[in-house]
This record gives sequence, structure tokens and C-alpha cells, in this order.
Amino acid sequence: MKILAINPGSTSTKITLFNNHKAIFTSSITHPIKKLESFAKIVDQYEYRKRLVLKKLTKAKINFANLDAIVGRGGLIKPVESGVYHVNDLMLHDLKIGYSGEHASSLGGILAQDLAKKTKHPENAFIVDPVVVDEMEDIARISGIPEIPRISIVHALNQKAVAKKYAKKIHKKYSELSLIIAHMGGGISIGAHKKGKIVDAGSGNLGEGTFTPERSGSVPLGSFLDLCFSKKYSYHELKTMIVGNGGLLAYLDTSDVRALDTKIEKGDAKTKLIVEAMAYQIAKEIGAYTTVLKGKVDAIILTGGIAHNKRICRWIKGRVKFIAKVVIYPGEHEMQALADGALAAINNKIPIKIYK
Repeated sequence: MKILAINPGSTSTKITLFNNHKAIFTSSITHPIKKLESFAKIVDQYEYRKRLVLKKLTKAKINFANLDAIVGRGGLIKPVESGVYHVNDLMLHDLKIGYSGEHASSLGGILAQDLAKKTKHPENAFIVDPVVVDEMEDIARISGIPEIPRISIVHALNQKAVAKKYAKKIHKKYSELSLIIAHMGGGISIGAHKKGKIVDAGSGNLGEGTFTPERSGSVPLGSFLDLCFSKKYSYHELKTMIVGNGGLLAYLDTSDVRALDTKIEKGDAKTKLIVEAMAYQIAKEIGAYTTVLKGKVDAIILTGGIAHNKRICRWIKGRVKFIAKVVIYPGEHEMQALADGALAAINNKIPIKIYK
């Protein structure tokens, strides 16, 4: 089976062609921030990104007629169960309007559906474990303000991929384990996994949890409310304080963790304080999710791009290793997870779910 996986991120679009489970071509297209800022909405980036994807695939001499399926990263649709979903008209509508908000991942399903028309199986357009996978327990939904329930927006695809990878390594099933998983990238999400379900997770793009390279995380609400009514900032400016211009970027004028690590190595005290504070908050969140699992944690997994940074992982591990074994799976395992999910669905090993 030839499966093309597409993963739109905030400043890149990754594409990988698989022959069954093996990647045979991969490429990452970087998008200049100034170019992306020229689009009013993320969905408006669609034709621009599609054109670049097609150019890259044409150059690699990839023939769409030979493809069996196209699978995209799932975006901000309605809350759904974990699984593989066929991209239908309702999903396309909800991706385009931003049913649960705006994020580049929403372009994944749109690209998959459109490009699948060029293949020998136009019906085989899928998404896998979108960011709105909702397996939260009812008690976790209560926020303190009835009009604002807590919702799950989490890096479900990568979190579940590394959970299954770890389970396989120790010869157990994902459904047998209790894990705390921290996906650490431009956005950071931490999930409590109990017996194969993410029973609680913070929604970083709504201002929950730890601050990240570009997001504010939880802040004192009273003080933020004062900012809202100070007339100093527009709605858009306040929104980007939460997502886009918050976190490391707000303090240190860059969200590039590698560049900041170099400054720490050279003895920059302020940079060290702020980056270590991010690690501190990640560790604190992991500690909080330990209570969700009542202290019975089989392992803590650190993953995502920041997991490549040994200094940050060391800081986190130093604070949480008393809870459980800390396992590190650097980088994102999303492309493989997309292909594996689509392949399992095509081969009838798992059901293809219908978005309703």
C-alpha cells in the first residue's frame, strides 16, 4: 500500500510517502512567517500550501495514480473519539469554519480530501487522532465557571503514538498502562493516560497549563482581566498574548529553544531563569496529573521537538523522577502514526469512523 501522509504545522508542512509501514520519501516545506501573516485566516493558506506540496511531489516524481490513500493530521473539528476518520463533507465544513478554533492542523484533512481525488481510491482520505480527541472523565470537565467547561485539545496523535511505542517496548498493551505524557514543542500539552484513554489534559491554546515557546499558559486571571479593560491592547493583541506571542517569545524575543540553549551555555542568567521556569512548570503539571492517576504511574514520557534538548529534559526529570520512570522519545512520531492508522483502516484491522 502506498500512503501519503500530510502534516501541516504552524510554519511548515511535512509530507511523507509510505510503502506500507516504511517511509520511502519525506520532505518538510518551511513557510516564511511574513508570508503566512499575509493570510487573514489559517484556512486561507490552503491553496498556497497545496501548491507547494504538489510542486514538491512532482519534483520527486510521485505519481498520484499509484497512491492508495492520503491521510492528514486532524484539526479543530468537534470533539471526537480516538481513531481513524474518513474525511466527509461535514468534517470539511467544520475544518473550514474552525469549529473549535484556528490551527494549521485543520488544513490536514482539507488537503487529504482534495489530493485524494487524484488517486486510484478517491474515497480514501483520512485523518487520525485529531487534536480534539476527547476521552476526558466528567469530573475533569468542571472548571469553576459553569459557562466555561474544560475541554480537551491535546497532541493526541503523537502522545498516543509514543504511548503505544513504549507499551510495545515493555511487552504490554497501551490499554494496560497508566502514563503521563508531555508533548513539548511550540505548543506543550500534558495528558494523563489511563488504560488507553487520555482522561485529562490541558488545552494550551486556550491558556491552560504551562507556558511554552509561544504560549502564555495559565496566568492570574484577575490581572489579565485588568489588561483586557486597560484599553492598551486590541482583542487580537490580547489573543496573541495567549497563543503566538506569549511564553519564551514574550520574555526573550525568540521561541527558538536551540538558540536559547546556546545563550545559556554562554552564561546568560536571564535566559537560564526563563527557560528553567518553563521546565519547572512542565514538571509541576506532570505532578498535578499524578493525582489524576492516584499516584499509580507506570511511566512519564517526554516527547516532541523540545525533548531533543538534554538540559530541559534533565531539569524536568530532576523534579519528577521520584514519581515514576522517565522515558524520552525526542521529536514527533506523527507521520508514522498517520500512516499506520490509515493502513490499519484500509486493511480492516480497525474500523473507519464516521464524523457526525
